[in-house]
Amino acid sequence: MSRIDDLIAELCPDGVPFKPLGDIAKIKNGRDHKKLGDGEIPVYGSGGIMRYVDQADAEGPSVLIPRKGSLGNVFYTEGPFWVVDTIFRTEIDSSQMIPKFLYHQLKTMRLGEMNQAGGVPSQTQSVLNRLKLPVPPLEIQCEIVLILDNFSQLESELETELAAELGLRKRQSNEYRRSVLSFGREIEWVSLGDIADYVNGRAHERYSDPEGDIPMVTARFISRNGEANRFVRSEDVQTGANEGDVALVLSDLPNGRALARTFYVDRSDAYAINQRVARLRVKNERQVNSRFMFHYLDRSPDLIRYDNGSDQTHLSKGQVTGLKFPLLPLEDQLRIASQLDKFDALVNDLSVGLSAELAARRKQYEYYRDKLLTFKELSA
Repeated sequence: MSRIDDLIAELCPDGVPFKPLGDIAKIKNGRDHKKLGDGEIPVYGSGGIMRYVDQADAEGPSVLIPRKGSLGNVFYTEGPFWVVDTIFRTEIDSSQMIPKFLYHQLKTMRLGEMNQAGGVPSQTQSVLNRLKLPVPPLEIQCEIVLILDNFSQLESELETELAAELGLRKRQSNEYRRSVLSFGREIEWVSLGDIADYVNGRAHERYSDPEGDIPMVTARFISRNGEANRFVRSEDVQTGANEGDVALVLSDLPNGRALARTFYVDRSDAYAINQRVARLRVKNERQVNSRFMFHYLDRSPDLIRYDNGSDQTHLSKGQVTGLKFPLLPLEDQLRIASQLDKFDALVNDLSVGLSAELAARRKQYEYYRDKLLTFKELSA
């Protein structure tokens, strides 16, 4: 940052003026987009691009600031665009501030913590207009934008590389699972209904309670590392589960990733099995290991094949209980389950490691960004 330090020493050694955002940019409301035709013009809401239309409401460069919803999602856009009423657009006086500099500066302002309402997070023009921002000389702004854009590009490239690495490891994991769980016809095969009791989950939505202590097992809470987002009170559980039970997702959207996902119940009386999820309970633990059943059923090709790809797929009880299950000797089931548990742990550790690496790089970026965009205020 010596180049910037030199510029500051030369151009503003005593500090830089701070001005209200309202003196630097005009904040404009968004408009309804529903009557517009499809096209190539991006329509922005507080969550990002919603669709593409055939008309533009404004021309960039502009910084977009959410009015409702995800208040911390500040966007920068160039070219024609449209904004809806949940997000503000800005018309920036470029003689005072480079638009991309304003974007980077607002990212340091923690706008997501400035909720002006008690319900849906909201922001107002009057509050935004009063935000005081440093206005260094344009030459310094330009230099900072170049540095931060380069840093953002490096971060984006790293994220792409890590995502590709994680995708490769997951594909390797799936191939390994398929090889371990492939068996010939020389072993004994039985119908799943012969070795496990099947019970449909019940609708718990009406009992959903954020203060409940029992997590609901749903199609969206079925991964090995998933966290429940819906809870019920213990007295409202309609279909519970015991340790060793296996939950199986019965219903998902076309080509969804949840259909036939399994969830292993690791403790009794601790989960509520929701509708569109089946509870499977081994009938004879001396014959079938439930952990092996959990692995074998997870995304089973014999169940995935029922996904019709056109509308919501729902596995029937007959399709599940009629699935052929390999009745290996119990010691072989235990050995295979142990192998897959260890492999899952390795893949999970990698996922956590890659996510941690990305989080560290983002934190590093934010640290240098905030440092670059911190200025001494010029005394009046």
